[in-house]
Amino acid sequence: MSNPFAVGVSECLDHPSQAIEIVVVARSRDLGGFSVRRSLPAARRRLVGPFIFFDHLGPMRFDPGHGIDVRPHPHIGLATVTYLFQGELFHRDTLGSARSIRPGDVNWMTAGRGIAHSERTSPEVRAAGHDYHGIQAWVALPHDAEETEPSFVHHPRATLPSFEKDGAAVRVIAGAAYGARSPVETTWPTLYVDAKLDAGATLELPDGAEERAVYVATGSMECEGGVFGPGDMVVFVPDARVSVRAASATQLLVIGGAAMDGPRHIEWNFVSSSAERIARAKDDWKHRRFPKIPGDDVEFIPLPE
Repeated sequence: MSNPFAVGVSECLDHPSQAIEIVVVARSRDLGGFSVRRSLPAARRRLVGPFIFFDHLGPMRFDPGHGIDVRPHPHIGLATVTYLFQGELFHRDTLGSARSIRPGDVNWMTAGRGIAHSERTSPEVRAAGHDYHGIQAWVALPHDAEETEPSFVHHPRATLPSFEKDGAAVRVIAGAAYGARSPVETTWPTLYVDAKLDAGATLELPDGAEERAVYVATGSMECEGGVFGPGDMVVFVPDARVSVRAASATQLLVIGGAAMDGPRHIEWNFVSSSAERIARAKDDWKHRRFPKIPGDDVEFIPLPE
């Protein structure tokens, strides 16, 4: 899902632990009828691995006749990663992709040199009313892939490796962890794991990723002498061996990967190593040079002025 508003920054807190680099406290905001908690980008942490944007959507309840309508909007220089806990969302893009995503699935859309997409609640789900809850993340593309051809790939839940052990139910969304590898192809070393922990269960963070963070989606976790709740993203120092303990039934997202190959500019829905490239993308959208989306070619989100 796009952020149709200007990107702000989240609060960052220090923590008296040699294993914890910083704690990012997500900002809450209303994006036109649904709530979002945004962790990245943060004032003192722009990226964690390739993750440059991290939004927690919901949880929320839509009454019959209501739902999400994110109108067509553009991207460059990034991949959007949609992962739901509850609900459904229908994706369309300028490549002609038309796909519903449901809990546990992954939609991975690589914008590259440019793509536009929309995300809406399907008519069937809208008519019935539904709960909605999930994560929208953006990963930056490496320099040599920023201008790649756009693409869209859907990975059903059943194709993602998962296991249960000692009160923890773990699914590997992207990258490799705990001896399993996701089928999701990435252009940069990436770690993305979903973990549901029973109260009292512990989880050791996977190693092998240069940068790692844990985001608390629901419940609360204990780590390095601190207790962290929904909206907290704990960023760890490289190579720290860390375990977390669920103080209550808890759902966590582990994100990270290799440090990105240089800084990135981020403005509206665009990410690039070049400010000039973003300026060109803004002009292209303003003057309607992006292709239209088959099946959703009437509305669009205008460029913020």
